[in-house]
Amino acid sequence: MQIDKELLVEKALEARKMSYSPYSHFQVGAAILTESGKIYTGANIENASYGATICAERTAAVKAIFEGERCFAAIAIAGSPEGTAEEDFVYSYPCGICRQFLREFALPDMAVYIKGPEDKIKETTLSELLPDSFGPEHLG
Repeated sequence: MQIDKELLVEKALEARKMSYSPYSHFQVGAAILTESGKIYTGANIENASYGATICAERTAAVKAIFEGERCFAAIAIAGSPEGTAEEDFVYSYPCGICRQFLREFALPDMAVYIKGPEDKIKETTLSELLPDSFGPEHLG
């Protein structure tokens, strides 16, 4: 599958604008490319009960799953404190819960693109971020 990482990062940047982050003031957007070629976006949504907060990656994933998607080919993530200029972005990797959540629906070696400062994009895979992971195939 051909992946347009610049388009995926652009969609993550657009999604970041929808962040609801009044507590951390750290805005994150994510864009997931599914095996079918569709892109689903999400942003972090915080809650006064911090444990009820949902990350951008899971917001995008839940939207995709709800629409019937079950295979994720790639994800792009863009995050930084409110008011940060794009040239000053920081690399925002998915948290452990998001890594495991994505693993459930990831194609082998699902691509992960992380927006950094200026036009830099770090490229990795979910299996590199979550080595020796546990998945549905282990449940027999």
